[in-house]
Amino acid sequence: MANTFNLGNGNWATKEEALLAYNAENDNYKPLPFDFDRASTATVVNKNGLIETVGTDEPRIDFLNNTKGHLLLEPSRTNLFSNSNLFTSWAKEATVTLTPNYGISPDGTQNSTRMQMSENDSIYVSTTSGLTASVYVKGLQGETIRLSNGSSVIHTLTGQWDRIEVYDSGSVSTLMTINTYLGATARDIELFGAQREAGSYATSYIPTSGSTATRSADSANGAGNSNVINSTEGTLYTEIEGFISTDTVEQNRYITLTNGTSNERVALLLGGNPNQLRAIAYSNTQGINLSFTTSLTDVKQFNKLAVKYKSGDYAFFLNGIKIGSSSETSIFTANTLNDISFDVGGGTQQFRGKVKDLKVYNTALSDSELQALTS
Repeated sequence: MANTFNLGNGNWATKEEALLAYNAENDNYKPLPFDFDRASTATVVNKNGLIETVGTDEPRIDFLNNTKGHLLLEPSRTNLFSNSNLFTSWAKEATVTLTPNYGISPDGTQNSTRMQMSENDSIYVSTTSGLTASVYVKGLQGETIRLSNGSSVIHTLTGQWDRIEVYDSGSVSTLMTINTYLGATARDIELFGAQREAGSYATSYIPTSGSTATRSADSANGAGNSNVINSTEGTLYTEIEGFISTDTVEQNRYITLTNGTSNERVALLLGGNPNQLRAIAYSNTQGINLSFTTSLTDVKQFNKLAVKYKSGDYAFFLNGIKIGSSSETSIFTANTLNDISFDVGGGTQQFRGKVKDLKVYNTALSDSELQALTS
């Protein structure tokens, strides 16, 4: 078996494990530290399905819709609500009754707000265009509730806590409302954790109490060792999920083997167009300029990607299928690739998404091995 530089191993059990990449040879694991940075606290969903706070500069292992956990890397966002869980401060229709501290919330404490209402009722708050609104709701399974924010969505309740969101791309509406307009059938629900943020999708919950709050961006860089990463041949593998499929602002997000710059790199990335995945091998000194590209219906699901590099044998595999290959004979100079980072090599296009697994092999795996690895 090839010597493996391994992060995650398909099971992100603890934040301590996420701080380490592993050189696995004969089952002898040698830790190599990653550098995680985030200049603020943040939240994740833990193994018990509850929202919990993670400290400054600590990696976030999130278990939302994933029993094994994934590394969560998000951009900086601000919750523009100054009191994210104070629904009694919202304006309301005359027939709405709000009861604070009613039930157990997604954070495990008794601080949900009960909302009782009739047909065509609402609670509402002023907002501006170009924001994403989100809120946690719980109600009788099969009934529906409507969230409006310029645009609107009608959500079917599951009987459990659900988070619903809606993005307003620029309407003239000035209200965010939780309502029973247009036939929404719910009459008794619980609410928790309202959020308004600039961006086209909702990020993890940012609690506020008395003022707005900003979560700093996550970054992860710095793990590497030229004795482990082979520059003249190798394989980079990852299992990732993107946050959004249609916005090019969140594309070109890299996971890269590099020399610390963008001039020498092997990379897997969310590509330059919506729903695009790419593999790149580029060397400024050796004249390598290869790019393999494919598009999916939606990158908002976990996909397994691998790229191998070797003189005469370059290839990109996705979910068990060879997407492209090249017989390019040029190869990286020995000891060039000595760093693995969640960006392009200069910190300008940091990866944003969910990472379930990440491995670097110091040999170019065979096509059959890559097919099995990515299936």
